[in-house]
Amino acid sequence: MIPSAFFSVGYTTVETIAATTLDKTAAFGVGETLEYRIHYGIVNAGRAQLEVTEITQHKGHPVYHMIGTGYTTGMTDLFFHVEDRYETFIDTQSWTPRRFIRDVDEGGFEIKRNVFFSPEERTAVDYSFNSDSTFVLEEGIQDIFSLFYLARSIRVDEWKKDDIYTFPVFLDHDIFPMQFQFLGRETLDSDLGDIRCLAFAPSVQDGRVFSEEEGMTLYVSDDANRIPIRIESELSVGSIKIDITKASHLVNPLAYVK
Repeated sequence: MIPSAFFSVGYTTVETIAATTLDKTAAFGVGETLEYRIHYGIVNAGRAQLEVTEITQHKGHPVYHMIGTGYTTGMTDLFFHVEDRYETFIDTQSWTPRRFIRDVDEGGFEIKRNVFFSPEERTAVDYSFNSDSTFVLEEGIQDIFSLFYLARSIRVDEWKKDDIYTFPVFLDHDIFPMQFQFLGRETLDSDLGDIRCLAFAPSVQDGRVFSEEEGMTLYVSDDANRIPIRIESELSVGSIKIDITKASHLVNPLAYVK
């Protein structure tokens, strides 16, 4: 089981973070685009992109619109075609998702979601699933994509090794805890140069939790951007590594090591 506690005091909600360690303006801005290369073992298996496209309106609320895409390339695409697309619309005031779109095709396994959130009522409706189905949510709920941008905005200056944040996430009509454990600081050699990074160990929902032999490490830039520089995962079927190849329209300088 994944602990549902942050320092044994329950979920870290948006309200808790906002009062102490959340900076809503510093981490990213409209136009930011991040591009990645995906390796499966020694094979270049695919590409991914994350983009903050605009500030728009969703049912009268100003929202950031983010799009994430990923797809297989080369021989990997011939044997196991993957084409994923995620979208989130994050309220610029409450910092909670207003809408979440998921459209994935992974080797013929398809999932489509079109979730509308009501943070005020703590409910969500998936209009691609059943327009009459309403899901009851927890305070401070995130979708799996909006959480990425929320987590980037958390200041970790005073974090110590093994400190943990845990967030409630709504995915596939269920709520599960997403946990980030701080591992420390490292310098990584990337396509962008040598960059100082913060290392985290993410853990996900029950049934998908990594064992000691199967873990994930997330490296984000040790600066105000907090952009992912590398993701490494050791699985029983092999290793996966996702490396940044390009970053444009960042709002802060990257933590280059000169």
